[in-house]
Amino acid sequence: MRRLYEPMAYGPDPIAQSFWPTTVDEVPEHSPVEGAHEAEIAIIGAGFTGLNAALALAEAGRDVVVLEAEQPGWGASGRNGGFCCLGGAKAGPAQLLKRFGEADTRAYYHTERAAVDHVAALLDRHGIEADTHSDGETLLAFRPKDIAVLNGLAEEMQRFQQVTCELIPQEALAERGFASPEFHGALTTPIGFALNPMKYALGLARAVATAGGRIFGGSPVTRIGSENGRHVLTMPQGSVTAKTMIVATNGYSSDDLPGWLSGRYLPVQSNVLVTRPLTEDELAAQGWTSLQMCYDTRHLLHYFRLMPDRRMLFGLRGAMKTTPRAHAQTRAIARADFERIFPEWRHVETPHFWSGLLALARDLVPYAGPIEGMDNAWTAMCYHGNGVAMGSYAGRLLAAQILGEGPATPAPLRSVPGRFELGRWRRAVLPFAYTFYGLQDRG
Repeated sequence: MRRLYEPMAYGPDPIAQSFWPTTVDEVPEHSPVEGAHEAEIAIIGAGFTGLNAALALAEAGRDVVVLEAEQPGWGASGRNGGFCCLGGAKAGPAQLLKRFGEADTRAYYHTERAAVDHVAALLDRHGIEADTHSDGETLLAFRPKDIAVLNGLAEEMQRFQQVTCELIPQEALAERGFASPEFHGALTTPIGFALNPMKYALGLARAVATAGGRIFGGSPVTRIGSENGRHVLTMPQGSVTAKTMIVATNGYSSDDLPGWLSGRYLPVQSNVLVTRPLTEDELAAQGWTSLQMCYDTRHLLHYFRLMPDRRMLFGLRGAMKTTPRAHAQTRAIARADFERIFPEWRHVETPHFWSGLLALARDLVPYAGPIEGMDNAWTAMCYHGNGVAMGSYAGRLLAAQILGEGPATPAPLRSVPGRFELGRWRRAVLPFAYTFYGLQDRG
């Protein structure tokens, strides 16, 4: 397999201290593929994209097999911050308008909204208890000049989502439960909610099984071949032959499975701290009592939310390696940032820290569509850190494309992603990009 990160990134160490597994009674073990199996549709990857595609296809009566190298929710879908919100493209409205025009850009932004609504409907329809909270999301300005960023976003939300955002001035932050010396104002967009991603992923897996889909864990696909017009997926202890294939591996992809993926995605690391439960006195001392999911205006952003059990989740971007030393260094950086933003919690323990891989596209737009050069092969990927909603809906869109019915996929999502420069060495751009963004964040 041709993966881009150090071996540690694809093993158990980055999630050894993850908080999410502690919130479920057990993580079901799905047995591996043994021997030769057949199916109408084979899906590689049991994250939000793969499971959503499997659920829609199985509910439509299709014979579906899901193949997961570890267990459902093991990858980014079970280790993210749980922000079900607008997003998916890193490209802004001006870039989308230039490439796709007004109508297709609006269709894309309507899809972002539909993605949030899709997850909410799934939770309700399948009775998935995922510890939801937050009335939309709040963006916080970490510099006075970033109030202009908030105003610009409010205008974009009015134009493309037809919603009115609430601008909160600095002097009102404390009374709204956002007290921190770091921030100079905030903007709340009333779309989205927070959830426990592990509970959501496991709930999806249960729904797939109930609908008749077969899920195999411990079944890493090591080869994709073909025979008599059908895909043959090989695993250590067996194989699956299927007419149709979906590759839903995103940041955990390999450049040679299939070769079309080579250079079309760039994995980047995200990292999360979680505190012990905070007392009422500790919450009052800091003045942070809001259950809103929040992020700041940095390019290398922080994202955080006070959860219903009174633990604070605090995430950040910017790590460039997955090694024991880099993991420890990133944890120290995260802790220092946490203490700066929430100085009254400097004494509060953060027993949980973990990391995972998301994926970027060269043109900064997610993709959900066919794999060129292969018959009956599809993929969806590159959600730019917003995979809870967009990754889920992308799976639903793939199912609709395969079935020939269901929600339409807008043109931006059907635009085939280009390849990054430097090919298999494309990670080399990260130090330069992160240094550039870090300098901008200081300005």
